[in-house]
Order: sequence, then structure tokens, then C-alpha cells
Amino acid sequence: MFEPAHKTMPAVDYVSMIRSLYADRASMMLGAFGSAVGAAAAGIKAGSLVLGIIAVLFVAVGVLRNIDMRAFNAVELADDDVETASQWEIRSTVGAAAIALLYGVWCAVSFWVNDPFAELAAATVSIAVLIGVSQRNFAIDRLMTVQVLLIGVPLLLSVLLVGNIYYAILGLLLLPFFVSLRRIAGAARTILLRAVHGRIEAAALATQLDTALDTLEHGLLMLDANGVIEVTNDRALVAFGEAEHTDWVGRPFSVLIEEAVAQGGLASTARDRLMDLIASETGGKVLLGIKEGRYFEVTVSSRNRQTVLLFEDISERIVAEERINFMARYDALTGLPNRAYFSDQVESALTERRRSGDGRGAALWIIDIDDFKHVNDTMGHLAGDQLLAEVAARLPAAFAPGTLCARLGGDEFIAFRSPIDASEDVREDATRVLAAMKKSFEVMGHKLGTNVSIGAVLTDDPDDDLDTLMIKADLALYSAKAGGKGQIVEFHESMDTDYRLRQRLKTDLKHAIATGGLHLVYQPVVDLRENRIIGCEALARWNHPELGNIPPSTFIPIAEETGLISDLTRFVLDMATRDCRSWPGEISVAVNVSARDFRASDVEGMINTALENSLLPARRLEIEVTETAVIEERDVVNSVLLSLYTRGIGVALDDFGTGYSSLSYLQALPLTKLKIDRSFVMDIETNPRSIRLLANVAQLGKDLDLVITAEGIETEAQLDLIMAKTRIDHVQGFLFGVPLPTADIVRLIERHQAAPEEPARRMVADRLG
Repeated sequence: MFEPAHKTMPAVDYVSMIRSLYADRASMMLGAFGSAVGAAAAGIKAGSLVLGIIAVLFVAVGVLRNIDMRAFNAVELADDDVETASQWEIRSTVGAAAIALLYGVWCAVSFWVNDPFAELAAATVSIAVLIGVSQRNFAIDRLMTVQVLLIGVPLLLSVLLVGNIYYAILGLLLLPFFVSLRRIAGAARTILLRAVHGRIEAAALATQLDTALDTLEHGLLMLDANGVIEVTNDRALVAFGEAEHTDWVGRPFSVLIEEAVAQGGLASTARDRLMDLIASETGGKVLLGIKEGRYFEVTVSSRNRQTVLLFEDISERIVAEERINFMARYDALTGLPNRAYFSDQVESALTERRRSGDGRGAALWIIDIDDFKHVNDTMGHLAGDQLLAEVAARLPAAFAPGTLCARLGGDEFIAFRSPIDASEDVREDATRVLAAMKKSFEVMGHKLGTNVSIGAVLTDDPDDDLDTLMIKADLALYSAKAGGKGQIVEFHESMDTDYRLRQRLKTDLKHAIATGGLHLVYQPVVDLRENRIIGCEALARWNHPELGNIPPSTFIPIAEETGLISDLTRFVLDMATRDCRSWPGEISVAVNVSARDFRASDVEGMINTALENSLLPARRLEIEVTETAVIEERDVVNSVLLSLYTRGIGVALDDFGTGYSSLSYLQALPLTKLKIDRSFVMDIETNPRSIRLLANVAQLGKDLDLVITAEGIETEAQLDLIMAKTRIDHVQGFLFGVPLPTADIVRLIERHQAAPEEPARRMVADRLG
């Protein structure tokens, strides 16, 4: 009739029901001893020994059941341990059946002794026990039914057997009562199961919430309507310098945040912003920074007078953003502000100066490291970088306080200060910079000396902007570099005139190259041993339609600065090869190629195109390169020159001795000629050491199987000394004439070929005369 409960219930429900059977040991003992007292009193009243024995049995069964319940409480019963629970169900059923049987026997004996008090006591107590059974043992239907039957059947039979109609009616009325007990027990069982399920679900939900809070990537903190912390996790409290969230649940949030401020972990301004946001109940975000250098973005949300704070640790993002901002504003190598950030700061200072009407001046300095490229070329770029960093470290300390220093780019630095009172202050600061830089630098284990050139400008014009100041300081720097190393030059107005002229020449030179506004002249090269003209050097000239003749020393640097040098070189190559093609005999032409040509253009392609268009044999063309070009573009120059050399084109190293002369270059490059600079010739008439030096340089070239040419021969005495004391092969200079247009140089060559016995120098001089 009854399925075992452990087979019809879920394990958790069944175990919970078994626990309820053993839950109320005190009421069980009270009932047993109360029933014993009732049975004993009835036994005394009726003079029945049997009732006394029943009283004793109530005590004994109660004690045994108490022992059993204690044993149950000592057992660790898991929520899903059905097997153990079923064993305890059997033990509980036996105990419950024993006590119920005693009640049934008590009722039967009481009606048998025919004593009204005994009958009333047994019936009353038994019915009360049945009601208690439905509330205490309702959990297991089978157990409760056994108890109802063992108590109710003897009681009902005793009443019916009295033989009194009224007792019979009373017995019939007990039947629905006995039946309703199962319904009452079932309802109680349902309530218990719901409570059990609710507890389990609540426990599961609590576990899930704890897990969610513990594993949540962000910190979470919930406040009630009074600002008391209801829920939080450890990550939320890290923002306030606390570790254990359990210590703060149930405490006011205001205490937590005030404690964080008192400990120095949180700024009071951040506290005020956060508390204002919470009080407004509008929601929003606020950034908190704590003393450990960590940052939290706090999102505040409010609903139903409750507030939730979500803490996101954005420390890595803040650090990354700060790094990005630093990289965007500061030079990575030197740590000084970069040009863009410097410009922003200076423009802001100049704007404030205009707004305030401060009549004092503003100063700008541009500092350039002299011969910095030499450091890179001889010691490597790592050494150059270290030198830049060392210079940057000394620079701010050399200037007066309040000066903004920055790296302008390359080996140039810039400084600005406003206000500044006098030109003497500008020069005084620049002098301190020069002094600081003269002290040797420790670079890659070597002591390195260096100088800087400084261009400065002082202005009291409030309308001057940064671009204007930089242009003026740059002009001053240009003048300082032209004047030598370690110079300070302050801008003056005549420089502005030079600048405007230079800007005009840049535009006009581009137009002149594009429209053929330049022309070539040729300076003869004379072979001393054969006493004949063997070639000419092509030189570009510019006769400006308004400004007259512009010297090469002016327009060649402009061409290099503006990137027009390759167009100029292409023009010279095309014109020179075309002119040379019309010259008699095997006279050759030499064309200069600059370092920028190798860097920016296809030099070999330009030469090939010129030779193809002019039909000039390759052997009649000579390319002159400077040591600067060799050093700056060594790999490219070596590859191109080797290709030209292989084709039979002459390759000359020009202006030898004025750059960073190195025997390794002379040995490695495919050279055919070495041209000694005029500086070696200037004082050979008056200084014996000079002629010996010139002779030794010439001998060096001869030892390398090179043809030697001396430039800048201007007097007969110089020529005689060269012929007598050196092994120089070729000469050129004003002694043999100024550079001539192509028509004149052709007539000179033809005249010389017609009179080969006449010295070339006399023929040229006569031609000039």
C-alpha cells in the first residue's frame, strides 16, 4: 500500500524528511514522561497495576528513543545519502510504533478497568498525541499511518465496546478525525518540502552569488537606502586599501571612504565627486586613483533607493595612455619635449603674453651640435644617440630657471623663455650652454669633446609667433655655423634681408633650372709633363635677370637645401657631355656629383642618359665626388663608382684633404684621380713645410696608382715649385685662366693643338689678355 519514501522522493527531500523525524528530541521526551504521569495517576485512581506498568513502559520507551535520537545527531548525514537515511527511518519507525502501541494498550486497559478518570485520561492524551504525531512525524507517511492505526484502532474499539449508544456515536465521530490526520500530515509535508527546496535554492543562489562576486573581474559594492554596505567583494575594497569584504558588510559606506582618505589612499576631491554622484541618484562614472598608483573607474547606478557601485581596474589602460601621451609629447631618445609639444607650449605662452600685455621680451635659442655627423660616421649611430642624450641632460641645467628646452630634430635643440629682459641675458644663457658642452662627454667608454653653435633671437614684438622666432633664430644659427664652431650669434635685422633674398633665390633657381636660365663655363686642366690641355672641369653659372651674377657658393647650397641639386646635376651632365662631344681630340670633361645626388637620385641612370643623348664616349667623361659624399653614402657611392669605373668613366676624389680624409677610402674606392684642394697650395711659396706636405700627399696618391691633380694654381712660382718638388700630374687654376664659355674653350683648345710647342699656361694667359 505504501511505497518506501526513499523510492518516491528525491534524495535531498528524503534525507531532509528523515532529519525532521529526529529534530525535536525535547518534545518527544516531554510527551513520553507526561503520558507516564497520566497513566500512573489513572492506575492509582483505578487501583490498576497494569496501568502502573504502562507508565513505566512510557518512561523506558522515551529514554530509548532519546538515546536513538542522540545517536542520529552524532552522525554526519550527507544530503544524498539515501541508504543511511533509510536505516535511520527503520529505527525511527520501530521507536514510533512502540510508543504508539503503548498508547493503544493504555486506551484499551483504561476502558477495561471501567474507571471514568482512567478512560478520560487515556482518550484525551492519546488524541492529543495523534495531533502531535501529525505535526512531528508527518514527514514519513508510512510511519505516521502506523502510529495512527496503533493508537486509533484500540481507542475506537474500546469506545464501541462499551455498549453505550453515546459512546458509539463518539467513536464514529473519531473516524473522520483519524482520516484527516493524513491530510494534515500531507499538507505539513508539502510545506516542509517547499521550505527545504527554498533553503536549497537560496543556498544555491547564495553560492552562485558568492562565486559570481569572487570571480567577477570587477569590484562590486551595493548600498541600501541608508548608505549601508549590503553586498561587496574583495576587488571593490582594494580601491579603498581594504582586503576583507566580510569586515565591511553591514557598515556605512561613508566610514569606508573616510578611512581610505585618512590613510592617504584616496584624495578628498575624488571622495567628494563619488559621494555627490551617489547622493544625486542619477548615476554616472568617476575615476579613483589610489596611492599604489592604481586607477579604478567607478560606475554608479541607483534604483529603488539602492545604489550599486561597479569598480573596474583600469590601471594598465591608464599607464598605457600615459605612455602614449608621453611618447606623443616627448622625444624617446632624450626625454625632452618633442617639437610638436614644444610648439604647443610656446604658442600658449606667447598667447598669454599678448593677452596680458607684458612688455618684456621673449627669447628663442636654437642649438646645433658641430660635426655631429662625424661622430655617427666614425663611432656609429649608437654613440651618436648617446651623445644626444648626454647633451639633452646638460641643456636644461645650463639655462636659467623657467626656460623650456626641447629636441627640435636630428642634432638640433631648441629653448624658449618668456619673459626675459635684455639681450645680455640671452647671450649669458647661451654662454653657459657653450661652457657646459665644452666639458668632455663619456660616450661608449670614450671621452668625447664637442662644440655647439647657437642662434638666438630676442623679441619685444607681441605679434611675433613661434614660426617667426624660429626663422630668425635659424638665420642666426646659419650665420654662427658659417663663422666657425662654437659660435653664438644673435639675430639682427640684416639677417632678415638675407633671408628674404635667399627665399627669393630658392624660387628663382627652380625656375632657372627648368627654363635653361643657367649656363656652363669650363676651366682647363693642364698636363704638366706633356704641357697640354687634357680636359676641362664643367662649372655652373647663374646670371640672374635682375640680381646679376649669383656665385656658385650661394646657389649650390640653395640647390642642395631645396632638393634641386639633382636637377642641377642632370642639367650640367647633359650640357657638359653635349659640349664635350664637339671639342676636338680626346679632351675630357669633369662633372661634380654631390652627396645628395647619391642619396636622392639615380646617379648612374643620369650619367647613362647623358652619354646616350650626347654620344660622348665614356672614356671622355670624368665624375668628381667629394669625401663628404663618400662618407655619407658609402655603400651606394662605392657601388655606383665601381660600375662607372668598369665602363671606363674616370672617377676623381675632389677637394682631398678638406674632409675626413681616410686611407681606407682611397684603397677601397675605384678611383682614377686624386684632386688636392687649393688649401695645400696657398702658401707653398713661403712655407717649406707646405711644399713638403703637398709632395707627400702627391706621393701617397702615386703609390696608389692614381693620377694627381692640384687645384688653385695662381702664380708662376707655385707652378715652378710643384714641377720641381712634387710628382703632381695635372694642374688647374687662375694661372691658366678663368673658366670660359664653351665657344671660348673650343677656340683655346684648337689654338693649343695648332701650336703644341707653346706652353699651355702662356697660351691661356694670352687668351685671357
